[in-house]
Amino acid sequence: MTTTTGGADEAALAELHRLRDSIDNIDAAVVHMLAERFKCTQQVGHLKATHHLPPADPGREAEQITRLRRLAENAKLDPAFAEKLLNFIIAEVIRHHETIANEVLSD
Repeated sequence: MTTTTGGADEAALAELHRLRDSIDNIDAAVVHMLAERFKCTQQVGHLKATHHLPPADPGREAEQITRLRRLAENAKLDPAFAEKLLNFIIAEVIRHHETIANEVLSD
């Protein structure tokens, strides 16, 4: 990794390093949380496919977006950003569910 320190003093560089370490830890936690989330949604996909339920559930998705926007507001996070993130995740989940449904149908 290449970094530019310019004329920053040692204390500022130490603080920058500390903050970046925290960011790296948070990123790792986010990745692990997403992995756990997708493990659950894979199970949901198999359950839906087995019982011939549609891969998408627009009502549930709308509820989740509303809930996540509220959580984001309470956490002082831009709700529009949170919604974009959840929409991206939902689209990936639906894609997984469609793949699972196609696999179950072909068995």
